[in-house]
Amino acid sequence: MAENDVIVTLKDIRKEFPGVVALNQVNVTLRTGRVHALVGENGAGKSTLMKILSGAYANYDGEILLDGEPVRFAHERDALNRGISIVPQELNPIPEMTIAENIFLGREPQKRKGIVNIRERSRLTGELLAMLGLDYDPETKMWALSVAQRQMVEIIKAISRNSRVIILDEPTSALTGVETSYLFRQMTLLKQKNIALVFISHKLDEVYAICDDVTVLRDGEMISTGLLSDVTQAQLIAMMVGREVKDIYPPLPPAGAEPLLQVKNLSSRGVFDGVSFDIKKGEIVGFAGMMGAGRSEIARAIFGLDTHDGGIISIEGKPVRIKSPRDAIKNGIAMVTEDRATYGFVRVRSIRDNIVLPNTDLFARRGILKSKVIRASVTEICRKLSVKAAGIDTLAGTLSGGNQQKVVLSKWLVRKVKLLILDEPTRGIDIGAKQEIYRLIAALAAEGIGVLLIASEMPEVLSMSHRVIIVTDGRIIGELKHAQATQDKVMKMIVEGRKQHES
Repeated sequence: MAENDVIVTLKDIRKEFPGVVALNQVNVTLRTGRVHALVGENGAGKSTLMKILSGAYANYDGEILLDGEPVRFAHERDALNRGISIVPQELNPIPEMTIAENIFLGREPQKRKGIVNIRERSRLTGELLAMLGLDYDPETKMWALSVAQRQMVEIIKAISRNSRVIILDEPTSALTGVETSYLFRQMTLLKQKNIALVFISHKLDEVYAICDDVTVLRDGEMISTGLLSDVTQAQLIAMMVGREVKDIYPPLPPAGAEPLLQVKNLSSRGVFDGVSFDIKKGEIVGFAGMMGAGRSEIARAIFGLDTHDGGIISIEGKPVRIKSPRDAIKNGIAMVTEDRATYGFVRVRSIRDNIVLPNTDLFARRGILKSKVIRASVTEICRKLSVKAAGIDTLAGTLSGGNQQKVVLSKWLVRKVKLLILDEPTRGIDIGAKQEIYRLIAALAAEGIGVLLIASEMPEVLSMSHRVIIVTDGRIIGELKHAQATQDKVMKMIVEGRKQHES
């Protein structure tokens, strides 16, 4: 096959769900040796289109041509057998299996008589990990890996299948900058092997760093397709949202002066040490640092998800004992975790159920749920946060990423919250939804709620924080006020902090 030959053509693809046209007359051409960006807001149809290509949806109108020949995949294994792999946004590894077992599940190298060759499987996995510069032990159980590490294993699984087309759905949403660089280098190698890659991402800087072609979807319609170099980032955003986007970050309200949270010498052996900082009422404090620096672990300890073995946590000047999330909630602390799909909400339950589940103390009397109070409270909080859904009985798993995040926020904001911990609150959501979340954070601060914001996207934490605290290797190494904080200053402090720690 010659370089940049057409490998897949999607022609006039139309997909309907009950009452909704998810895709309408969409045309996309994928070429070997190129990375094709698929961009658009959540709900634009990106994932639906790729589920059709990867065989997850067999019922659709239109045509798929593979090497010029019409194909119709009955299920995902059909697509896999024809060389089309997808790395989904929501990961589904088997936690009790090892990395090697997950990668080669169902296609294990064997000895005679069908016995799995464990040593060979581990060796092959080690080679694949080495290709991305990763030093994970192939025999590590999946449950022991971070979100970023699990994401890399899924990408390696697709690479291991010798696929001709690899679809990457938000592949960098949980990766560090170093891991993203490894991934991009591997993608470049795959391009050189004449593999066609589809890259779905809301991070437009990354789109421009790695992609060759682009297709823009909006509300299920194809707005544009062609060379990425022909459009500016501003033009791309305008096509995605249907309008020119200005001022992504809202102005910050004035920070309060009254003390809210005080953390003194908080420690967890081997994780973080001597952590001291404070947050005032109505103040947004951002944690900046590389993934693995200890930011999330400090936040989880404050919320009672993880234990700590030293230090004092005070709320409004009074020391509190927090050994579990229940203790934190009683003291007015709420947390939105970085792994929304695993810890944030229940996909197969309704919006109402997701909001009620952690708040039965508010909505029950003598063990009996108060239906009228629930409906009124849930409807009001969904209205306040502009949750877009047919109704409060809509399944949470059917919502867009941005609306799922709003449901996660709703379950906490339905009660009186003093401190809101937000760990990667805009991960995996589109630019329009990000704007809404940013406005909501600013509005909550204006109401006097203190916010601890953790974000891997540096512009987000710099723009949305009254103060930025820099965390490196489980230690706080300094802080910058909003007016002083720049990406260069933060990165310089991180590098210097790591050097001091290593010496």
